[in-house]
Formats: sequence, structure tokens, C-alpha cells
Amino acid sequence: MNTITADTRPAAAGLGLFEKWLSVWVGAAILAGVALGNAMPGAFASLAALEYASVNLVVAVLIWAMIFPMMVAVDFGAVRRAGDKPKGLIITLVVNWLIKPFTMAALGVLFFEIVFADLIAPADAQEYIAGLILLGAAPCTAMVFVWSQLTRGDPAYTLVQVAANDLIMIVAFAPIVALLLGVTSIAVPWETLLLSVALYVLVPLVAGAFVRQRLLANHDGNEAAVADFTGRMKPLSVIGLLATVLLLFGFQAETIVTRPLLVALIAVPIIVQSYGIFFIAYGWAKAWQVPHAVAAPCALIGTSNFFELAVAVAIGLFGLGSGAALATVVGVLVEVPVMLSLVAIANRTRGRFVAG
Repeated sequence: MNTITADTRPAAAGLGLFEKWLSVWVGAAILAGVALGNAMPGAFASLAALEYASVNLVVAVLIWAMIFPMMVAVDFGAVRRAGDKPKGLIITLVVNWLIKPFTMAALGVLFFEIVFADLIAPADAQEYIAGLILLGAAPCTAMVFVWSQLTRGDPAYTLVQVAANDLIMIVAFAPIVALLLGVTSIAVPWETLLLSVALYVLVPLVAGAFVRQRLLANHDGNEAAVADFTGRMKPLSVIGLLATVLLLFGFQAETIVTRPLLVALIAVPIIVQSYGIFFIAYGWAKAWQVPHAVAAPCALIGTSNFFELAVAVAIGLFGLGSGAALATVVGVLVEVPVMLSLVAIANRTRGRFVAG
């Protein structure tokens, strides 16, 4: 079976305007979310309440819409062969589990105990550091499929990278958090973890595999039919991304408006960590001559965070109104703009990597 990677499949039709000005549309969605969240707080509170195990069901549907086209593009023959080229997998696992949690903790201490010491009370600083640690110990499960798609990443290899991180997260998240927080009993919200993996990986993967099989069966195994279908589905992904951004900023509109300085202070170490982790993984992939279709998602997985899990644990350990919970929420707000800038960097530097 031929592998249709992002570097060989035809460009999606009809999305040139969206892709070219995506940062503008996202900026507009952020402003709209903040404005609507403050104008209609009751409506956004009702939408925020539609959740189970700390997973907002409306956002889950939108993310599902974003990642479904990439799941249709997954070639299971390529999944089986991913182990033949393990460099990308090694990089993402080392960066996510041996580097990222510890650098996030170090940056939290640096900024909140030293740089911002005169601006934040010591007790509050410790809670913000705890929230950052929770973010750093939870690599992304869902949105990374979107970032991979925007960088024309290899769908099959991205799936393998995400699946490997999910398996490790099940056994490593609690011990790492316990070590860095100095808390001996970490109650991992298993419902959140398992529901997110099911919603963002298993269900769309099964649905995508079914649609892919039907497309190939109806077109005599011609992979062009799959590429054409995913191209036509791309507008759905972009609409899902913009709607997700609007909702996330709408949910936190009051905090953004009433506590902008605090949000900015918490965002600083998150932003530094995001760019630092990206360039560590991306530079390593370049040095190892990893193809760009693998290198870009590899770097973006470590940069993005599993914010549902981080928020749930922060609330469970420290309370809904705690500084730790606020720090994880700021991570949600920072992620989309930062990740889009890193997607742009990855796309501009594609020519510096080996073809594939």
C-alpha cells in the first residue's frame, strides 16, 4: 500500500485564504471570545458546564472535527513500519519525559521565586509553580493532530508518537508530579485521562479508518480519493479550530479582563518553556536528519499540553479557585497563539530538512 504523506499528497483545495491568514482569523476569534464572554457570561457558563470528567463536551466535538481528516489520512501500513525509523519517536519521548517536566519546574521557580518575587506573594507563587509543573508533565493528546496537519506532518507517524506518549503518561504522570511537587499521594483523574484518549484518539481513529476503507473500496484502491476527501474536509478543521479558540477565551474572559497582569506573569514561563522545548526537539531532529514530516510533529507534541488533565489534577489537589488551577487555565489561553507561531516557523524551515 502506498503511503500518502503530507509532503506528497495534493494540497487541499479551497483553503488558501484560510491558511494564508490563519493567524488573523485566530486573533479575531480570541477578541470575539473575550468580548462575547464578558457580554454573555451566562451563556458561556452554560456551555462550560457541559462537561464530564473535566472534559468539556462542546470543545471535544470541535476538536474531533479538527482531527478527523488527519485520521482518515492515516495509512496503517505506515503505522506498522514506524518502528523501522525510531529517531522521531526517541526524540519526542526523551524530550517529553526526561526534559520537559523538569525544565518547566525550574522555570517556575526562576520566575516566581526570583524574577517576580516582588510582585507575587510567596504562598501564591508556590501554587503557580505547582500549576506549571502539572502542565509540563502532561504532553498533548488531541491538538497535536491539528498542529501536525497544519505542518503537513506524516499522519501515521504522528499517531504512533501520540499513542506512545499516552501509554507512558498512564504510568509516569503521577510519579513525576509527585516527585516535583513533593506530594506523596497524587490522585490521577483516570476518567479524564482515559476519556480524553478515547475521544481524541480511539474514536476518531476508528471512524477515520472506516471512512478510509470505504473510499479505497469505492475507488479501486486509489489513494487520490483519500487525499481529495481530506482536502475537502479541511474547512471543517479550520472552523473547528476557530470555534475552539473562541470558546476557550470566552470561558476565561472575566479572568483575562479583571486580572490581566497576573495572567501575563503566569504566561511568561509557559511561553519561554514552549519555545525552548520546541527548538530542543526540532534542532535535535535536524541534527539527526529526521524528515520534516516527522520532525515538526515531534517538536510540537512536546510543546503542546494536555490541559484537561492538568486542570483536573490542579482542581483536585488545590481547589477550583487556587493559583495552581489558574496557572493551568493560563496554559490553555497561551497555547493556541504560541503553537500557531511555531507552526509558522516549522513551515518556513521545511526546506532545511531532508525530504522524507
